[in-house]
Amino acid sequence: MTVTDTHRLLSGKVALITGASSGIGAAAAHVFALEGATVVLAARREERLAKLVRELRNEGCDASYVVTDVTCPEDTAHAVRHTVERHGRLDAAFNNAGVGGDRTPLHLMDDAVYDTVMDTNVRGLWNCLRHEIAAMLDGGGAVVNTASVGGLVAIPAAAPYVAAKHAVVGLTRAAASEYAAHGIRINAIAPGATRSEITEDWFGRNPGLEDAITGVTPQGRIAAPEEIAQAAAWLCSDRSPFLTGAVVPVDGGFTNG
Repeated sequence: MTVTDTHRLLSGKVALITGASSGIGAAAAHVFALEGATVVLAARREERLAKLVRELRNEGCDASYVVTDVTCPEDTAHAVRHTVERHGRLDAAFNNAGVGGDRTPLHLMDDAVYDTVMDTNVRGLWNCLRHEIAAMLDGGGAVVNTASVGGLVAIPAAAPYVAAKHAVVGLTRAAASEYAAHGIRINAIAPGATRSEITEDWFGRNPGLEDAITGVTPQGRIAAPEEIAQAAAWLCSDRSPFLTGAVVPVDGGFTNG
């Protein structure tokens, strides 16, 4: 191992990243790999996953992918099984898959919107956690879940999205408490507004929303997905050994006020 390798956050780690075909997940694929991790990427869109894996391999990184719908427990089981069978273990998991729904007023919202948001953001996380934790019971590991500032405070977004991200916080804290004695650390990040398919869709359908958000964010800007991924990489690393059950805002100061 070179000196450079020893200074990488995730050198020698095997990491599974869900929601990896775009946005924060795709950024995490690059960030985790550059920090020394072997990465397994999971998402529904195979064409994007294959392209991303080719890019990473061309950069000399060890990467593979598994087409995964996190709402399907068989898919999440397969993603973890692929990781363990291919690499011998699972050291870190970044559960980032999620959907945003829409900003239709609650009393006008269709049931299908609620079902999609809750199934992906909550049941999807539940499916991932069960298999990831099982794979880490013997050797320990670190899990990071993507919540949102909407999981900490009420924001003018789709009500099911806010409810789902509060549930992500609850699952994170409950699992962290339950599995700390097994050497498994489980934390969450709570991103503020970040360039992604979800936020670009919201901004496109709600003129003035982006300016409104940056106006109440102390740093006065929207985050790049890489900035969120870097926080997740640190939480997955051995440099945060006494941190579990935490929900870390990565929001430019939005929840500070």
